[in-house]
Amino acid sequence: MTPSPGPRFRSLSLALVFLMIAASGEAQTPGIKITVLEGQGAINNIQQHRAKEPVVQVIEDQKPVQGASVTFTLPDDGPSGFFGNGARMMTIQTDEKGQAVGRGLRPNQTGGRLQIRVTASFHGQTASAVISQINAEPAGATSGGNGKKFLILALIGGAAAGGIAAAMGGRSSSASQSPASSSPPGTILSPGAPVIQPPH
Repeated sequence: MTPSPGPRFRSLSLALVFLMIAASGEAQTPGIKITVLEGQGAINNIQQHRAKEPVVQVIEDQKPVQGASVTFTLPDDGPSGFFGNGARMMTIQTDEKGQAVGRGLRPNQTGGRLQIRVTASFHGQTASAVISQINAEPAGATSGGNGKKFLILALIGGAAAGGIAAAMGGRSSSASQSPASSSPPGTILSPGAPVIQPPH
């Protein structure tokens, strides 16, 4: 006859069974997840107030979740922006594809890395994600602006230098020539402010 297992062996076997059940239950615990579909790594044009709208999908067990509540949140300061409702926060429900869009996103005038926080909730379950973008001014616009400023300053400086040279040249030529030889008949030039006097 085969001896029956003792009480200690049976208790160990039951403990192992419970541990296996618990482990399998944890592995199969349902939970929602956020997948970023669009907007990650986008570069927003702060000069034209254009940005890439973030698009996410909420899934559970590899299936889209309809009716989940998704909140997009922008920073209060630094590189940030506004959504179409004029606020830095937007909460919407996912559609039949489990997708939600942060519509009307516009960047502010501060350049740098913009981080959009995304949270989703559905039947007591929550998930979160971060979408990183960059607020930037186009390189062409920046260099063009500096080039224009430089050109304007150069023109102003050249005009001022030309005016000084003309004034210096005018003084030296008027000192070497007599007023009668350099002025038309009936006109007298006197030093100081240019004034045309009638003939005496």
